[in-house]
Amino acid sequence: MNTRQLQHFLALMETGSLSAAADAVHLSQPALSRSIKALEDELRVSLFDRTNRRLHPTPYAMEYLGRAKRIVFDEREGARTLNLMKNGAYGPLSFGLGSSVAIDFLGALIQQLLAVGPGLKIQAQVHSTDVLLDALQKEKLDFFIGDVGAAATYPELAVEPLYKCSFGWFARADHPLAGRKGVTIEDLREHPLIGSGYISEMLTLKMAHLYGMQLPIENNFAASINNIETVHNLVVNTNAIVPTTFLAMLKLLREGRVAIIDVQPPFELDLTLGIVTIRHRTQVPAAEQSFAIIRAYFEAVQQEIETYR
Repeated sequence: MNTRQLQHFLALMETGSLSAAADAVHLSQPALSRSIKALEDELRVSLFDRTNRRLHPTPYAMEYLGRAKRIVFDEREGARTLNLMKNGAYGPLSFGLGSSVAIDFLGALIQQLLAVGPGLKIQAQVHSTDVLLDALQKEKLDFFIGDVGAAATYPELAVEPLYKCSFGWFARADHPLAGRKGVTIEDLREHPLIGSGYISEMLTLKMAHLYGMQLPIENNFAASINNIETVHNLVVNTNAIVPTTFLAMLKLLREGRVAIIDVQPPFELDLTLGIVTIRHRTQVPAAEQSFAIIRAYFEAVQQEIETYR
């Protein structure tokens, strides 16, 4: 049995005439008769009584009519769905990203994806790279945006580096240390220090070495917070100082609400963000569309952040 036979059956049921049905499906009458006979042989029932050169639906045909319609409909809709997915306009898409990227970019990314694919079902997770790495390996994500260095050691993963992060110390625009030159770690410690976001063990060791901090690194901070909105609120409303990426502070930099504190030695760490996927896994077009948007975003961000440094 195939759906072409079912289409022939439905045409015959709809028209009630072998000649009209043959015209509807662009077959000769003998070819249509053979197709209906093959379907009857497959189902092992008679679908039409042939009397006086006319075809009359049997009770079997009447019972089977609804199922045949559903089968043909499901095949047509299945093909349509796959075609929409192929064009990036439909289907599930699951990805993750860190909070410093999400606060500036997640809304715009989803907006652009839905504009070209209104049938998409998007699931976005905002977590640190270590959490996203685990989710990707368990195939709960199509991709994530995060620390490519953390993912590069896994042979089953593929990474596309896109943006080398710039780091700094940030405080509210009218902070007592704003505008001072050569601020030291001792000067910073006169104010609440806030730890923010994901930092790998390697970066932790580098930061501790730069500023003579003791490990574990969290003990050097008045608070450690992985929610960037809360960090923003603390920085602009208190004397708190946060060491983080320019990307994490980009919104407040645009608004002129934070200052970059001139700390010596400079806060220089090696962290590159990019797209992490499962190697050799076929990506749906919606994911490929996401990649193009993400690449354009980081290219623009790189240029913008250079204006603040």
